Amino acid sequence: MLVEEPKPEFHYEDHPDHPCWKRWGLKNSDRYNTFLGDMMVRVEDGTCRVRMLPERRHSNLGNNVHGGAMLGFIDVALFAAARSFGLIEAGTAVTLDLNTHFIGAGTIGELLEARVELLRETGRLLFMRGLVMQDDDPVAEFSGTIRKPTKR
Repeated sequence: MLVEEPKPEFHYEDHPDHPCWKRWGLKNSDRYNTFLGDMMVRVEDGTCRVRMLPERRHSNLGNNVHGGAMLGFIDVALFAAARSFGLIEAGTAVTLDLNTHFIGAGTIGELLEARVELLRETGRLLFMRGLVMQDDDPVAEFSGTIRKPTKR
């Protein structure tokens, strides 16, 4: 007998400290997403803005944001955007590809913001792209494809 795991529980609610932003993330703390810290999302003019505050645990030996932490943030930002656009719910969607170009170093202690847009939605796929900014400086540009969860 196959036992289904319950759907993961996400925060997706008004952020208590940032008006006009939603708090987004997993409620349980034993999954990778929580390593990235508190995430905020907001949709404006067809773009989803996703924010995180990088900490020392996200740094490399140069005291900048580690490339792996940046890639993790971008990957999670794709899902935060897809959820914020109302295209998926919490569940088993997966990243099929993620293409990234690092443009500059991210600074620890300053907000990173991924600006994500949907290029196309098909029955099973979401094609997205975006830019990671810190203040007015581009840090990375990316594109990715998400496969939506299988309906049961």
